Amino acid sequence: MSTTIQDCGRWAGTLGLAAFLLAALMSVRAPRLDGWFGGLTRQWKIHHVLGAAAFLLLMAHPLLLSFAAAGYSLRAAADILFPGAGAWSVWAGWAALAAMAAFLAPTFSFFGEPEYQRWKSLHALSGVALILGVAHAAALSRAMPGGYWVGAGALALFAAAGRKVWSRALGRRGYVITRLERIGRGVVELSLKPEGRLLRYAAGQFVYMTPLDPDLAAGRGEEHPYTLSSSPDEAVLRIAIKSLGDATRALQTAALGSRVLVEGPYGGALSGRAAVRGELWVAGGIGLTPFLGRARSLAPGHAVDIHLIYCVQDETRAHFMPELRSISARVPGFVVTPHHFAREGILKAEFLRAACPNFAGRDASMCGPAPLLAAARKVLLRAGIPAARIRQEDFTWL
Repeated sequence: MSTTIQDCGRWAGTLGLAAFLLAALMSVRAPRLDGWFGGLTRQWKIHHVLGAAAFLLLMAHPLLLSFAAAGYSLRAAADILFPGAGAWSVWAGWAALAAMAAFLAPTFSFFGEPEYQRWKSLHALSGVALILGVAHAAALSRAMPGGYWVGAGALALFAAAGRKVWSRALGRRGYVITRLERIGRGVVELSLKPEGRLLRYAAGQFVYMTPLDPDLAAGRGEEHPYTLSSSPDEAVLRIAIKSLGDATRALQTAALGSRVLVEGPYGGALSGRAAVRGELWVAGGIGLTPFLGRARSLAPGHAVDIHLIYCVQDETRAHFMPELRSISARVPGFVVTPHHFAREGILKAEFLRAACPNFAGRDASMCGPAPLLAAARKVLLRAGIPAARIRQEDFTWL
């Protein structure tokens, strides 16, 4: 029995570190590479799952080994967990676990919503944890020679470092804010002119934008993800921004002529791929932006089969409704239906059925606040739309 538990402990360590290394590889951020995974959000969801699995397996690793040793004596079990000061390789493993706990803890809802920049800074500890974990495995692992662990660790570190170094150095482009249009209360749309070559992207994709305006009240030098609300055919990039925090609030008064850095494009869940059937778009608030970019890219007079449900609190929050109606008048088959939470409440199947009777036979795309996405997804699944035909974009942990 002790031998079986010991084997489980060793395999927990091996699989846990392997999952950790894979999570590091999945953290790479390179434009268009994320398309292999269906977008950066999906890629990093895999990264998060692998990280959580790695942490649980690596936590079980020393506990199982200690439990197996307890079959011989309590002293042997204690020595597994807390060896002498000279057992550097074991202490490296404990230090790796401590570093993992420090940067993973904020991702669990138990600790509440973390401050975005602090969470990103804590993730620097992942590199420390990876180096310590590889050192521990290279010295003690029986499942794989130490050289393999060192090689895999170096590759994972290269991928993680690439996100901080070469993806920024090679992927960022300079732009200048040439226009700031106030769309509504707390909502502006920036127009960005390229300093060099214009970014190529698909309608509905997003970028990371770093404002450099020295007079910004907050957010200078900080990168945040923003969906492109412009059409790929435009000579400028347009980004609609709602005031949701210090950084987005400061951008409401960004100075014309100030520079920003743009990295991307990323995403693919809501980009303009041809749908096999008619399309149903469900947008909530500023979650309209990927659909706005796609609507702006529709060719006048070219028939489509798209029904947009534009969900806002009330008429005063439907900031882009006049433009959407104008597009609808020029593009046959593009239909827009507003949904007001203040009047209709949460989105229900009855509302969708009245607005778009054949909604259950369409391909669905969604973007907006988490409660709306959860409610809409439940309605669509219950209506018989397969999960494979429901796409959504969110920016959690991006």
